[in-house]
Amino acid sequence: MIPAELLRKIRRIQIRTSRAAADMLAGQYHSAFKGRGIEFEEVRAYQVGDDVRSIDWNVTARAGEPFVKVFREERELTVMLIVDVSASQRFGTCDQSKRDLITEACATLAFSAIDNNDKVGLLLFSDRIEKFVPPRKGTQHVLRVIRELLVHEPSGTGTDIKAALEHFQRIGRRRCTAFLVSDFVDAGDWATAVAPVSRRHDLVAVNIEDARESALPNVGIIELRDAETGELALVDTSSPSVREAWAAQAQATEAQVESTLRRHRIDRLPLATGTDFIDTLRRFFKTRKARAAR
Repeated sequence: MIPAELLRKIRRIQIRTSRAAADMLAGQYHSAFKGRGIEFEEVRAYQVGDDVRSIDWNVTARAGEPFVKVFREERELTVMLIVDVSASQRFGTCDQSKRDLITEACATLAFSAIDNNDKVGLLLFSDRIEKFVPPRKGTQHVLRVIRELLVHEPSGTGTDIKAALEHFQRIGRRRCTAFLVSDFVDAGDWATAVAPVSRRHDLVAVNIEDARESALPNVGIIELRDAETGELALVDTSSPSVREAWAAQAQATEAQVESTLRRHRIDRLPLATGTDFIDTLRRFFKTRKARAAR
């Protein structure tokens, strides 16, 4: 039995994100992401104007008259949400944790997918594989995805993006659109794992951010704890050099993530807590749509 408060929370997320998916992403989602490719459908007799390159010479030879191959775009997609649930996702300073933002963003993507008759799957990871929900269609399935995003208590606290991508490669045999949703706080060599995934799948990196990770306020001496390692440190935020070093480190980390993704031609979608992620998604899909049309 699902607790009443959880049901109300799921319902609130459903109303907000399904409406956004219907209003904002109708058409844009369809155009921004392609299906698995072109599928053979049938052969038929040649008609004036047909491309001679589509002639099926084997059938033509047997029939004694020209026949052409007819193909159609296989539109149906499988969308995989590969979601970081490590301890750093609990952080948030804008009346919203990174995990809350992740849940709403993933719900919007999932509702956009099922509105387009696509399947949606979920892979949760920390420093280990936490949970896998196989891709399916339908509103009830999306509600299950939302529930898992809300209530799953991870066994691990750290982040291992490389292990998550390698696991996805083993289970994702057919081409799909995969959203890697993480803050990319990972000291491991995850860059080596994105190349093979991006070659097989349409991989999008959803980079979750919080303003305090790149800019410290001047509030004197504070104690900070690393959510993933538990390490404690005293930080003098009144020192300009400390605040500058903090900002420089954040910029260097972001530049490294950006460089890695660009090198492998992976789209980066930055989403920040406390902001309207719907507008950001709208601009991202619009850009993808325009690029697909070229």
